[in-house]
Amino acid sequence: MDEVASAAPKRWQATDLPPEVTSFVGRRHEMAEVKRLLSGARVVTLTGPGGVGKTRLALRVAADVQRAFPDGVWLVELAGLENPELLTDSVNEALAIRDVSHRPPVEVLIDHLREKRALLILDNCEHLLRACAVLAGTLVRAAPSLRILATGRQALGISGEQTLVVPTLPLPPPPGSGGGPPAEPAARSEAVRLFTERATAVLPDFALTEANRSAVEEICRRLDGIPLAIELAVVRLRALSPEELLARLDNRFRLLTGGSPATLPRQQTLRALIDWSYALCTEKERLLWERVSVFTDGLDLEAAEAVCSGDGIDRQEVVHLVIGLVGKSILIREDLPSTSAVTRYRLLETIRQYGRERLVASGQENALQRLHRDHYRRLAAEAYAERFGPRQVSWLGRLNLDHANLRTALEYCFGEAGETSAALVMATDLLYHWTTSHYLREGRHWLDLSLLCGTGSDEVRGRALWSNSWLAVIQADIVSATTMLEEARKLGGRPGQEPILAYVALYSGMIAMFRGDVDLAISLYEEAVTRHRADDDPAGQALALVRLCLAYSFRGDWPSAVSAGEKCIALCDAHEEGWHRAYAMMALGVGVWCQGDAPRATELEKESLRFNRSLDDLLGVGVNVEVLAWIAAADGDHRRAARLLGVLETAWQVIGAPLSGYGHLTRYHDECEERTREALGKQAFDTLVRQGSKMRCDEAFAFALEEEAPRGEPSGEAEEPSPLTRRETEIAKLVAQGLSNKEIAASLTIAQRTAEGHIEHIMTKLGFHSRAQIAVWTGERIRNASGNRTPDA
Repeated sequence: MDEVASAAPKRWQATDLPPEVTSFVGRRHEMAEVKRLLSGARVVTLTGPGGVGKTRLALRVAADVQRAFPDGVWLVELAGLENPELLTDSVNEALAIRDVSHRPPVEVLIDHLREKRALLILDNCEHLLRACAVLAGTLVRAAPSLRILATGRQALGISGEQTLVVPTLPLPPPPGSGGGPPAEPAARSEAVRLFTERATAVLPDFALTEANRSAVEEICRRLDGIPLAIELAVVRLRALSPEELLARLDNRFRLLTGGSPATLPRQQTLRALIDWSYALCTEKERLLWERVSVFTDGLDLEAAEAVCSGDGIDRQEVVHLVIGLVGKSILIREDLPSTSAVTRYRLLETIRQYGRERLVASGQENALQRLHRDHYRRLAAEAYAERFGPRQVSWLGRLNLDHANLRTALEYCFGEAGETSAALVMATDLLYHWTTSHYLREGRHWLDLSLLCGTGSDEVRGRALWSNSWLAVIQADIVSATTMLEEARKLGGRPGQEPILAYVALYSGMIAMFRGDVDLAISLYEEAVTRHRADDDPAGQALALVRLCLAYSFRGDWPSAVSAGEKCIALCDAHEEGWHRAYAMMALGVGVWCQGDAPRATELEKESLRFNRSLDDLLGVGVNVEVLAWIAAADGDHRRAARLLGVLETAWQVIGAPLSGYGHLTRYHDECEERTREALGKQAFDTLVRQGSKMRCDEAFAFALEEEAPRGEPSGEAEEPSPLTRRETEIAKLVAQGLSNKEIAASLTIAQRTAEGHIEHIMTKLGFHSRAQIAVWTGERIRNASGNRTPDA
């Protein structure tokens, strides 16, 4: 991928905690108290002022207790969420719940958590207090084993909630109060420990000595033991000694109080330190600090240049100003995968709020919000233009990273008079972001809201209608999809709007397929292919060919199915396109499997699965695993089929609807399940399904792709991994035993044609031309494996 790393696939049940990038200092008493409260209370809330370390304490406790929550520990970061209506959606996203049904999101969340022993961290609840309180109360009533750990400036105020006020870090005793040898108080003080550890990161040669100890201790007292204040102050050690830093702190605090800094309240202590950080910035750095506060949940350099330059900052200066703010610990560089070619930055929420206050006071907030919206509107348009080409995956990954900013831009459109037409265009341009990510339900929300406002040209409204109808079809909301397509059809009948009719035909075909009218669906898909080809729209043509391939397979016209699938793959290859191609391989796999070529079908599904896995497209992954299960059952590998059916139980639970948007394929699933249960017996079937359902996501992928040797099979350390699948290895051994194709088929209870197909694939993979070569190769591997075994004692 060119610009950003693709999202790593989520685990079915997991701990989703960010890595600690700095050491955690102290808090033993608080950690023990939070654990004690969690053992007895369903909801525990950590309260305290900004910068006191509530989030860090919550994350450390969560990391320590995660083994007590086998179904996962999940962090939901709420600082960047402004709209309380999207709270439940945000929780679902954080839990990687890819539910595409039309059910209310709170029902989806409850169903997911009802039987789980999990810990949910709601971080930074203060600006969504009522919504968080309602949601937390609802969840703990519905899910008896769920625990919630919340953080905020105040308690949620719900029944059964336990609260802990997070104190500042313990300070060394003041001079002259006693307390043991001179070095002992500093050693015991968590505030001084934090100062020393962070100072070492800034200056590797820094050490707490008898000469600087008094200054360091007094700095910690002046800062009231507030962790964020200490971390901000330590940055000054690049230019000042501890004694010089202390003198400047004293001067600054006396300006605020007109007297002794000892009278300074804690909230003013932090404010004063941030004021000082602001004052030490250059004029242009201050401007950039204010302007980047309009971003939500991070930004990249391109965004900073686009939104923050002008009116005092030249575009070419932005990179140097960013570097300056990173050096002053105002901007934090985010930890992204090493494969990413883009660096992202974020502001700590307290720092962001300060910058936003300054921006509001300057009178420039609305202008910057508009520039922010315009940038992400352009980004959405560029991503849509690249939806069918070599940079498609890169753009989808980029949109995922910037989802919070996209949401903020859309919210701006609805908060300003006359801007809803921009929201309609932007929400429509984000169609592939909605369909390939965790945000399908949110996509419906924005498109429904935009269409309700009734703005936009015929072309824009028609495109929004058919886009939203696709999301509705995936959600099985056929009534809404039909209504939207009827309006789109009328718009498409107007002069110059013919491209709308191509998509109306495509999604009407999906509805016909949903209703079981295969002939009508095929007719509509063929119309869509013809119209898209005439409109020179390869993306629409590919979508129609995928659906046409599946419809032909369903009707039993397998040559036409294979032809449609191969045409689609050729079209995608010509444009170096990946996502549509993965679905085309899935559809073609069904067609060639129905023709009896199980080996080719398996390879197609595996290649498709690898791509969908890299994109974290769980719907595509689910369909791939479905087809692999059907193939295994038809091939006589019933134990594998049963485990794959177990994997699917978990996958479809996460997605919310089995074969969503592909409901006509359900018959294959039912046949697979019936055949597998009959072959294994109920008890063995249930056991294997349960084993599959308990697999972690990475284990499930490895099993589906047959990337790991089956347990219990010996393999020598020096032996190269076999290029053959488990079934192919089994057949190769039977070939080595001298069995004919007919005898192999009878032995494995598969069709003779299937056995022949496997043997052809074995020879292709190994570069052989005869069965004798397979026999020799297999015999050598068996001898090597036997020779590498450790003899019994």
